[in-house]
Amino acid sequence: MKKRIKLKGRIKTYIQFCLYLGLLLVIVDVAMFIMDTRAAILLTGYIVFYFAITLSLYFHNKPVIMNELISFATEYGQIQKKLLRDMDLPYALLDDSGKVIWTNIAFENVIHQPKGYKKSITSLFPTMTRDRLPDENGADEAQYALEYEGSEYTAKFKKISLKEMAEHSDMIEAEGYEGYLIAVYLYDVTALHIALQEVDDQSLAVGMIYLDNYDEALDGVEEVRRSLLIALIDRKVNKYISGFDGICKKLEKDKYLVIMRKRAVAQLQESRFDLLEDVKTVNIGNEMAVTISIGMGLDGLTYAQNYEFSRNAIDLALGRGGDQAVIKTPDSITYYGGKSQQVEKNTRVKARVKAHALREIISGKDQVLVMGHRMPDADSFGAAVGIYRIALTLGRKAHIVLNEVIPAIQPMVEMYQGNHDYEEDMIIGNQQAVEAAGSNTVLVVVDVNKPSITECPDLLRLCKSVVVLDHHRQGTETIENATLSYVEPYASSACEMVSEILQYTYDNIKIRPEEADCMYSGIMIDTNNFMIKTGVRTFEAAAFLRRSGADVTRVRKLFREDAEGYKAKADAVSQAEIYRQFFAISICTADDLPSPTIIGAQAANELLNIRGVKASFVLTDYQGKIYISARSIDEVNVQIIMERMGGGGHLNTAACQMEGVGIIEAMGALKRTVDSMLESGEI
Repeated sequence: MKKRIKLKGRIKTYIQFCLYLGLLLVIVDVAMFIMDTRAAILLTGYIVFYFAITLSLYFHNKPVIMNELISFATEYGQIQKKLLRDMDLPYALLDDSGKVIWTNIAFENVIHQPKGYKKSITSLFPTMTRDRLPDENGADEAQYALEYEGSEYTAKFKKISLKEMAEHSDMIEAEGYEGYLIAVYLYDVTALHIALQEVDDQSLAVGMIYLDNYDEALDGVEEVRRSLLIALIDRKVNKYISGFDGICKKLEKDKYLVIMRKRAVAQLQESRFDLLEDVKTVNIGNEMAVTISIGMGLDGLTYAQNYEFSRNAIDLALGRGGDQAVIKTPDSITYYGGKSQQVEKNTRVKARVKAHALREIISGKDQVLVMGHRMPDADSFGAAVGIYRIALTLGRKAHIVLNEVIPAIQPMVEMYQGNHDYEEDMIIGNQQAVEAAGSNTVLVVVDVNKPSITECPDLLRLCKSVVVLDHHRQGTETIENATLSYVEPYASSACEMVSEILQYTYDNIKIRPEEADCMYSGIMIDTNNFMIKTGVRTFEAAAFLRRSGADVTRVRKLFREDAEGYKAKADAVSQAEIYRQFFAISICTADDLPSPTIIGAQAANELLNIRGVKASFVLTDYQGKIYISARSIDEVNVQIIMERMGGGGHLNTAACQMEGVGIIEAMGALKRTVDSMLESGEI
């Protein structure tokens, strides 16, 4: 349909004003016929002459006026076009398909294309696909971040309706316009981002450095040379921190406060905190190498919050065994190092203090609930039995929370079921535990510090008093607000820790042979028959249990395997693949066995007996999940490998679970993780 151009608005009223005045004269003329006929006739002649002249001028001059208006509009549009063309802000127009139809000089300079570029905006900015642009039914505006040839831009898109554009015109009226255009503005924010990054890089980071084995290292040095060892360590730490333009202040004999820029922390991360290894080179005849732990806090809202982050980070580093660095921000926790085994502390002062605290907590409550982790092993159940004995000795009602008895601990549980020396409700399920929990109940969590894998996570919320006793290294997910937390990664097992606590909780405490067998079994299983992570205190705990009635022969009979399980383990060992020369990876296909994950863990232990193998991994498909058991002797920290895959554990004993993947995919993910950590030097 042909478009018609009409006048509208104030200009239309102004041009027709003479006609309106003529109509007013007609009204006056009618009134004059009543008053004076001759005057009215004279006025009528004037009105006829007036309308003849006015209409003649109106129709004669209208095209001239329209041409002048159009000429002005054109010149006005040319001025606007020139202003847009010369505007410093990059600006372009797109049609409704995203094709460029007009650009200004600034936009052409950005894209390095001449005037008349008519291709799609996606050809310039691949991320700006058609579905991200404003459309007919979507939002009228959109905004995205763009990177183009090393510069950063904020791109704003605005939809311009042709119909609305015509309707808002003050001079002309257009009919039949449809469709829309898209205006594009590019705001160069490169300098702003550089400035913000510089401000962020200059922000304050707070750190804490602790000497892990200060007293133990000094014990192996002659007294006259101890001050020299301390001075060398101080010089090493201060020189390292000052090299990053930081401040290091010694707070105590084995503690340092560090202040530095966030940019310096990034440099420390790039070097993977090589101070951890550098300090170990300080040797003036000391038998034991000095190790340190580093905790850094940054990105807090205040300096005080950064300091609190650093305290949390250093506690986490020490709780994981020391010899590592931990960086804590409001959103994440990052670990570095942790390659060496924590040195066992010979003093039992901490165990005695924790035992007395546990006694006070239990004595102040009416009931005790004890739980371990899901799919409990001998260590988890044995430690729970030890806490059960402490509660009974203190005269408190106690229950062990055990929802599912897996075959691995079935012989141990059977020792208490139907035993008249123990109450029938000694072992209860999750539902009974939830019903029994209350404000006057203390919950003791053993052999686990990760709330999501406890036997009954709801109990952590229902019980106000929570005690955590564990020997696993802490990860990002921990049980918060525990009344008492005793986490010692140097311990071989939770049963070892509970055995020590037993001796300090009550004078001359007596435990039954069944209980001693369970706790001895826990130590034996977690140490692989006293071959892994055994220290002086491990054998002392075992000796205490032997004196209390534990029988090695009975314990051995508890864990004899059936023929099918033994064959499955042997098959997993025989099918192992030696990956990257030092890593044994295998699959345990024990679908018809009640506890295939236990078989997989045992196979991982057996693979370490192969000469040259530094770490072993056995994957087991069980109940829709892939379980990975990881083991090592001393050269590889399998804990950080499993943490990367969502699990955790110890330096030489760790595991993880994977959901939603097949066993081949899980093996591929494991190999990629090992590859990336080898390339980055993490293992």
